[in-house]
Amino acid sequence: MPKILLALTSHGELGDTGRTTGFYVPEAAHPYRVFTEAGYEVSFASVKGGEPPRDGVDPGDEEIARFLTEQADRLASTPAAGELDPAEYRAVLFVGGHGTMWDFPGSEEFARLAAAVYESGSVVAGVCHGPAGLVNVRLGDGTYLVDGKEVSAFTNEEEDAVGLSAVVPFSLETRLRERGARFTKGPDFAEHAVADGRLVTGQNPASAARVAELVIAELERASDPGGDARVPVA
Repeated sequence: MPKILLALTSHGELGDTGRTTGFYVPEAAHPYRVFTEAGYEVSFASVKGGEPPRDGVDPGDEEIARFLTEQADRLASTPAAGELDPAEYRAVLFVGGHGTMWDFPGSEEFARLAAAVYESGSVVAGVCHGPAGLVNVRLGDGTYLVDGKEVSAFTNEEEDAVGLSAVVPFSLETRLRERGARFTKGPDFAEHAVADGRLVTGQNPASAARVAELVIAELERASDPGGDARVPVA
């Protein structure tokens, strides 16, 4: 069965605010459903391994509650990024959550895995703050993965709106632009996702399921040499 990896942060402190953070659970739960319903096997890994910290849990959301219950054992003991074989995966999705801003950019293991997955002809994706895992990914020719590609992520305006622009270690939108990305965005907190050359990204939590759908479309397109390499934004 084709396998897709959900990459999770191991960072649980929201700067010096005294608040906790982690991976944003809806951004894992909703893609998990889309992938499994399409017949893909989904696995999890985190930067350091073990149980990654969580954020965004809505006790009233039945889909999230089911996801956390059914995946409790696997989420309690995720492998570390350095333990993974990129050849096992048809796609990797960097799940968001503010914690990613601290540890995804410095994870050389996840960066190497993403580059290997992409250069094997498979798909690399990120949603919301998850593209923090893409900012330092370089391909074999030395170029940044995002250079020249349409990319979306949590925007500067959205970071301002949640009051965390001065807390996060850098501006994700700005950093992606500095890496050469052609940044694309929609209205604040509205669904917006784009696929460009087997790189799929989404702007915010509302975009998570759409990102998963575009990943599947790109996997199908990659297996069809006559397919169009670009999927329209949503």
